Amino acid sequence: MRRTLGSVLLIILGSAALAAAYDLFLLPNSINGGGLTGLVQIFCGLTHIGSVGVVTLICNIPLFALGYRQIGRRFFWGSLLGMLSFTVLVDVFPHILPGHQTETLLAALYGGLLSGVGLGVVFLSGASTGGMDIVVRILRRKFPHFSIGRLALFTDLAIVTLTGIAFRDLDKALYSAVALYVCTIVMDTVIYGRNDSGVALVVSDRYREITDAIEERLDRGVTLLSGYGGYTGKPKMVVLCAVKDTQAAPLKKLVAEIDPNAFMILEKAHTVLGNGFARYGDDL
Repeated sequence: MRRTLGSVLLIILGSAALAAAYDLFLLPNSINGGGLTGLVQIFCGLTHIGSVGVVTLICNIPLFALGYRQIGRRFFWGSLLGMLSFTVLVDVFPHILPGHQTETLLAALYGGLLSGVGLGVVFLSGASTGGMDIVVRILRRKFPHFSIGRLALFTDLAIVTLTGIAFRDLDKALYSAVALYVCTIVMDTVIYGRNDSGVALVVSDRYREITDAIEERLDRGVTLLSGYGGYTGKPKMVVLCAVKDTQAAPLKKLVAEIDPNAFMILEKAHTVLGNGFARYGDDL
């Protein structure tokens, strides 16, 4: 029950941040936020029929039917909550928040930043705000090598291009592209940033001392791999260790103290799952 209530709160907060991004920065400055809401922006701007929240709510009905069949009940109900929260708040906030037209580039930057935070929080809760988010979640299952932000960017760029064509205004399309790019970077940071980790490979004759030091001083597990020197043909032990980003510098210092001649490779890891890192299922 506590976990469910926490997810509900995060979905509402994330949806509120997304609605605030639209009402404070994007809509007052005619910047397209992409996704289904971006299509609705184009529709409302050309026809002056309805509000963004109401039209988005109507257009979400068939997409939610698709999401229920493809994703499952938990995602459906979480996304329904996110969609309802967003569509209601995006029409309510203009009466509460002091939205006004500001310098367009600043609006694109801060609108993209706040949108990315909101969408990232909602996705972390295992839900979406409806619209193209449902499509992106389905595509993520079919193309797991693409991040959620990148998949959303592909569809949104098409909508941004349509914005420039519909209003015959290249500036609107370009500023919208800036907002979407910032949103993508921030969203991926919110979703995957908690797993920012590195993987170290250390080749050293003093591997046992290095292993003990890593376990004692960094509190990280180590795996020893058997290898052979390509030139000498002699057997070599390779130390494999996953560490948090904050432990990268202490690890390098530790290895240098024990064996200044050690050969070390330290690279970024997109996701690390297991004890001491993220749990399985948390990587979306």
